Formats: sequence, C-alpha cells, structure tokens
Amino acid sequence: MKGKRQRIEPYLRRLYGYAFSLTHDADIARELLHEAVVKALAAREVPCDEPAYRAWLFRILRNAFTDRHRRQRDIEWAADLGEEDIGMWDFGSETQQVNVLAVRMAFGELPVAHREIIGAIDISGLTYAEAADLLQVPVGTIMSRISRARAALYKAMAKTRAETTIEFLPVQRAGRKGSS
Repeated sequence: MKGKRQRIEPYLRRLYGYAFSLTHDADIARELLHEAVVKALAAREVPCDEPAYRAWLFRILRNAFTDRHRRQRDIEWAADLGEEDIGMWDFGSETQQVNVLAVRMAFGELPVAHREIIGAIDISGLTYAEAADLLQVPVGTIMSRISRARAALYKAMAKTRAETTIEFLPVQRAGRKGSS
C-alpha cells in the first residue's frame, strides 16, 4: 500500500486544483480528492506508464465529480468568494488581489463544462492529449472547447470588471470658485 501512496503523492496538488476548478468550493474539492484517492488506492489494476497513470487519476476524480453532481442536481454550483477562501493564498499587492478576485468571480460564472476544460489544461497543466484522454474526446475537440472556454472567461472577466468599476465624480467644495 505504501508504494501506491508514494506514487500518487506527486499528483495530489494538481488533482486538488482540478477538483477546485470543477467545484469552486475548497471543502467539496477536498472531499472529491479524498474519494478519488481512496478509489485509486483500492484499484486492483493500475496503469503502468506515468502519462496513462496521471490521466487515470484525473479520470477517477472527474467521475467522482460527475457522480456527485448527478446526485445533487438541485444544488447550484456557484463560486463562494468569502474572505476565508481568498485568504488561503498570498496574492501580494492590492491590485493583484483585485485581479485574482475578478478572475475567480468570472471563473465562477462559467458553466461547468468550461470550468472543467480550463481546470484540466490551464490550472492542472494537462496537455491537450491528456485532457482528451481524460474527457474521452478527440484532441481537436479539446482545442475547440478550450478556445471557447477561454473566450467565455475573458468575456465574463470584462463583464465582472465593468460591473465592479466605481466611478469617482468630481466633488465641489463650498466656498470655491465655480461652486453654487
């Protein structure tokens, strides 16, 4: 059993990132990761080569998400952008924090299919071929989907930016020229 644990450990961070990109909820992402790891450790047959093993792990996680999503169709999978979630990482400057928040808000507005493909490729670092294997579609389909998902993310980011922009109006002080 220890050999199985050592083999899976290098993938835990990326698996968690993928789970978080699907759920946008840290607790649920941890639960999915736990479920996937338990299933992987209990498996009798495991792919031998690393690329196939990695894709297999991501597929287990995706299947766990799909199963959970089917069981909870009535639950809205929206991003919960509480301060405790944002405080998990150090984003540096205030501008960087605002940018990260804008991206997370926009990402949370995307449909699950878009979050899934961006999570697999851009967040978890899977190649197009690995993502194609994970999602069981041709590489060309992956290329189309990631293009559409990124475009949707950029559009959502522009919308979020427009909605959160505060316009400062000039203030006229009493006793100054031009004031009424």
